[in-house]
Amino acid sequence: MDARQVRDLIDEGEGFEIEFKRRVSASEKIARTLIAFANTRGGHILFGVDDDGSIVGVESEKSESDLILEAGSVYCEPEIRPEIDIVAFRGKDVIVASVAESDLKPHAFLGNGNEPESATNGLRVYIRVNDRTVLASKEVVRILRSERPDTPPMRIAIGENERRLFRYLDEHERITVRQFADLVNTSDRRATRTLVALVRAGVLRIHTLERTDFFTMAYDLPA
Repeated sequence: MDARQVRDLIDEGEGFEIEFKRRVSASEKIARTLIAFANTRGGHILFGVDDDGSIVGVESEKSESDLILEAGSVYCEPEIRPEIDIVAFRGKDVIVASVAESDLKPHAFLGNGNEPESATNGLRVYIRVNDRTVLASKEVVRILRSERPDTPPMRIAIGENERRLFRYLDEHERITVRQFADLVNTSDRRATRTLVALVRAGVLRIHTLERTDFFTMAYDLPA
């Protein structure tokens, strides 16, 4: 990556696939962002760039690059190996860590944290939502697992519960796991299984907010 490409990323600003960090901080913090990009659509972390896009540079590109690589190898499971580029701007160095969307989803965080556990075995899984790194719900973790290339295609049967769901969405546009469980008088676990299966089949779309997920139709059903 050259200076012009980095300048283009800075001009684009922070967002779904771009994050600025003024400095290289603790490896555990970096790991969360690496995981979020790998679990979503990939992205770039620019170290030495302030929130407003001004270039402040990093102190030691060698030691700080090592911290970034340590974040991916020590605190991510499976391991994430970002591509590291060091780009000079008028005597200041910017480190760009580029992460591709992974075929090994979901990647989980192995460090300590205060967030509630969202994945199995006590692991925390992060995704990218707009310009933020957020903790993934159990529903999202299941969907991430289904996105692996070796996952067999999903086949579903449309029964009365699914029809009631479609009628509800036709009127209300969105539904949560809890609302669907109440609608068809079933457990949250069974409701989750049905909704996730419909997402995997391309019928529903899941939307992640700060504290909860909701589901909408992925397209309009024919009349």
